[in-house]
Amino acid sequence: MEYLNAFLCGGILCAIGQILIDRTMLTPARILTGYVVAGVFLQAIGVYQKVVDWGGAGATVPLLGFGYSLANGVAKAVGEKGALGILTGELTAAAGGIGAAVIFALIAAVLVKPGYKR
Repeated sequence: MEYLNAFLCGGILCAIGQILIDRTMLTPARILTGYVVAGVFLQAIGVYQKVVDWGGAGATVPLLGFGYSLANGVAKAVGEKGALGILTGELTAAAGGIGAAVIFALIAAVLVKPGYKR
């Protein structure tokens, strides 16, 4: 059942993004940043944790999940370090994902021959 919930949750989030691309004048970059901000906001008001509990990886892997992890990192760091946690919490929470993105980008850059498309 966990797999089905993750599939449904991720599919719904992607479908909403596709509808926004098709039906609005928003650029994909604005939609992506809007998803991150929405994840932070929904976690701040306590709604997104329920979505994560239901959807699992379907809720934490998309960009809404990135915003969710940033908000969680800040909340945890503020609890541990006080106001300094506002500046450090999001970096600590997102370090693994950002590090993986950099490493995989480096591997892709080394393995793929760059060229122009025609």
